[in-house]
Amino acid sequence: MFWQRAWYRAGLHPLLLLLLPLHLLFVGLSTVRRWMFNKGLLGIYRAPVPVIVVGNISVGGTGKTPVTEALVQWLKQQGYEPAIISRGYGAKGPFPQLVTASSLASKVGDEPRLLATRTEVPLAVGPNRQQAIELLLQAFPATNIIISDDGLQHYRLARDIEIAVIDGSRGLGNGWRLPLGPLRESKQRLQQVDIVAQNGDTEKKLGWVFRLQPQGWKRVKDSQDVPAPAGECVAIAGIGNPQRFFATLRQQPVVLKQCIEFADHHPFSIADFTQFDKTLNVLMTEKDAAKCQLFARDNWLYLPVSAEFEQGFWLQLEQRLQEIAPKE
Repeated sequence: MFWQRAWYRAGLHPLLLLLLPLHLLFVGLSTVRRWMFNKGLLGIYRAPVPVIVVGNISVGGTGKTPVTEALVQWLKQQGYEPAIISRGYGAKGPFPQLVTASSLASKVGDEPRLLATRTEVPLAVGPNRQQAIELLLQAFPATNIIISDDGLQHYRLARDIEIAVIDGSRGLGNGWRLPLGPLRESKQRLQQVDIVAQNGDTEKKLGWVFRLQPQGWKRVKDSQDVPAPAGECVAIAGIGNPQRFFATLRQQPVVLKQCIEFADHHPFSIADFTQFDKTLNVLMTEKDAAKCQLFARDNWLYLPVSAEFEQGFWLQLEQRLQEIAPKE
């Protein structure tokens, strides 16, 4: 992928300078838009319960979905009744829509389907976050805190806590905003959020470190636990940072013959797999597995991961919650 390679190399790629006019337009429009929200010139919706936004300032996968899952599990342990809202990127709708483990990824989105399966809490998708929240609270009135999966730049939704997730290995790329670089907002935005979470430990530490820990192999067609695959394997990934997944696989006891990247949120179909020998094991992420379950073969497997945080992250979150969301 040319764009990602250019964005995450040292310095500004010369070809990207052709996009300078678009860069100036993007920065200008986004700056004016946020100023209008800050000045009250554009309407802001405040939910009747506290809202935690989990997002990022860069394009591509940083690990927001595992962070959201970890937050939900921790909140339940603390006695909260959490629920999740998500835009439902790539989903066909209709919106807003409640999501369950049996929902089709094509209708609700791959990440919401994954979160509904893993967290077992109420979840609604829709581009209009207000409608999604109203649907959730109507169906699940006991909900007393909401996590917005993504939406750091969705300023129409008031938030009580902001958590920005950063990819530790790729950092902020070349430091430029779109389309010259991967940033949606300037790096100074990280100083305004409540908590920064960094996916992976590196020399340059931007926030509280978490690590994605593999949880054991599962079969795509029925999510049953299976042993590590024997024989040659081909790995596929349609996520924001496929190389992170491939690096994780190389640390597993598997024989990788080939690694193939697809675009983020790629709508997989059986046609994508006709290029592979049927005897090869096909390995994928849990997010991609949600879109392949209906046509998966027995030797297609996925590797779920969970985010494990430094204790300081939870202590900071607990302190912030005590300020804005006392449990009733």
